[in-house]
Amino acid sequence: MRRATVPLAVLSLLLAGAGTAQAAPADGPVPPGPVALGNPEFTANAMAPLKVTDWADFEADLDEVAAYGVDAISVDVWWGDVEGAADNQFDWAYYDRVFEVITSQGLDLAPILSFHQAGGNVGDDYTSLLPSWLWEKYAGVRFRGVELGPTGLQHRSEQGNYSRESVQGWADRVVMNEYRDFTQAFEDRYADRYAEDVVEVNVSLGPSGELRYPSYNQHDEGTGYPTRGALQAYSPLAVRDFQDTVLERYGSLQEVNRAWGTDHTSQDQIAPPQDAEAFFTSRAYLDTQYGRDFVDWYNGSLVDHGERVLRTVIRTLGDEFPEADIGYKVPGIHWSMTHPVHPRAAEVTTGLVQTSVDVDSWATGHGYQRIVELANRFDGGPREVVLHFTALEMDDQDVAPQYSLAQTLVTWIGDYAFRAGVETKGENALAGGLSSEEGWDNIDEAFARWGYLGLTVLRVGDVAEGVGARRYAELIATYGPQR
Repeated sequence: MRRATVPLAVLSLLLAGAGTAQAAPADGPVPPGPVALGNPEFTANAMAPLKVTDWADFEADLDEVAAYGVDAISVDVWWGDVEGAADNQFDWAYYDRVFEVITSQGLDLAPILSFHQAGGNVGDDYTSLLPSWLWEKYAGVRFRGVELGPTGLQHRSEQGNYSRESVQGWADRVVMNEYRDFTQAFEDRYADRYAEDVVEVNVSLGPSGELRYPSYNQHDEGTGYPTRGALQAYSPLAVRDFQDTVLERYGSLQEVNRAWGTDHTSQDQIAPPQDAEAFFTSRAYLDTQYGRDFVDWYNGSLVDHGERVLRTVIRTLGDEFPEADIGYKVPGIHWSMTHPVHPRAAEVTTGLVQTSVDVDSWATGHGYQRIVELANRFDGGPREVVLHFTALEMDDQDVAPQYSLAQTLVTWIGDYAFRAGVETKGENALAGGLSSEEGWDNIDEAFARWGYLGLTVLRVGDVAEGVGARRYAELIATYGPQR
C-alpha cells in the first residue's frame, strides 16, 4: 500500500480541479501536467490473464513485475465461472488459488466484479458465458408493462439481434439483487482474508467490463472497427423507457410533436430511429431535435445504469476492504471521429457522448461530460470512485478508413476529468502497444501533460520482460514514491 502526505503543490492542483468542472480557457485548456508526480494516489497495476492456465509462467511474471515496483494485479472474477452452475451456488476454488499466488509475491489485489461475458472480443483467449440460469429465471417476469421472455434482459440492436454479453441497463432493477448477491458472496469469502490487500474493486458495467453498449460486438454484422457500429436501443424495455422519458420531458404528445415536427397520435409512435443508417448519414443525430433528444436519452441511460450498479456494489461492500477504491472503465472509442459523413458516430452508438452539447468544445469534454462526471455522483460517499480510460498507448490515425483521434481523445478525457475533479487512471487498449517504444512514449505523455494518476497494463506477461518491463519500470521510477 502506498499512502503518504500529499505534497502541497500536488494538493493545490487537485483542489483547483475539485468539484464542478472548471471552465476551459477560450483558446483551449492548459494541460494539467504531471499530477501523478509525488502523488500517493499513483498506482501501477497489471492485469492477470483472463484465466490462468500456466501457473509456473504466471508466478514467474509476478516475480518480475513485483521486483520493479508494480503495486497490484487486476483479476477478472467471472460471474459465469463462480455462479454458473446454479443460482446462489458459488465456486471460489480458482480465486482462492490465484489470490494466494498474487499476494504471496507481496502484490495487492484489484479484483474486477466481471458481470460480463469473456470471449468474442479483441484479445480474448478464454470464454466464460453469463450464467445460463439467469435468462430462464427472469423470462416470466413482467416489468414496466413488458413481459421479458427469454431475451428480455438482453440488448437488442438496430439489426434486430440480441446480445448475451451483459445485461442491458434498462433491466437493472430486475437483476440488481443478482449483482448484490454476487458482491456479498465475494465479500463473505475474502473480506477477512484480504481486508488490507484489496486496493480497488473494479465493477463491470458492460461488454468487456466497460461502460458502453455492445455496439460493435459479434451479435451484429458489419459493425466492427472502424465502422460506426450499431445502436442497441431496440429492446421492449429500452423503447418503453425512451417513450416515458420523452413524455416526462415534454409533458404531452402535443409538445413532443411541436418540438420534433412530427404528427404522432400515440405514445407508441415515439421510437428509436426506424432507419438507423439514415439517422447517421443525414446527420439527424447532430442536427435535429429528435436526434439530439434520442442521443441524450441513450447516453443518459448508460450513465444512470453505471450509477445504479456502482451504488449497489458500494452499499453491499459496506466497511469491508477499507483501503479499496471503486473503479469503472470507459473505453477509448477512437475511430470514425472525423468521418466525413457521420463524425463521432461510433462514440454515439457506443453511448459515450451527447450531441445536444458542443462536441467540439473543451468545456463539455467534447461530449464526455456525463460519462466523466459519473464519478462525482458519489462525492461525499464512503469510497473514492475512479475512472479508468483506455487507449493511452495509441496514435492518431486521422485517415480513411479509421478516422481515428485516439491520442487526442486521451487529452480530452484527461483535461476534462482534471477540471471536474475526477481521479483518472489509464490503460492500454491493445497488448501490442506495450512492446513499442512509441506506445510507451504516448503513455508517458499522458502522464506528463494530461493528468493521469495511474496505469493498469494489459497484461502482466507483456511487462515481465523486454520493452514492456523496461519502460514500465521507468514510469514507476518517475512517479512512484522513493523506496
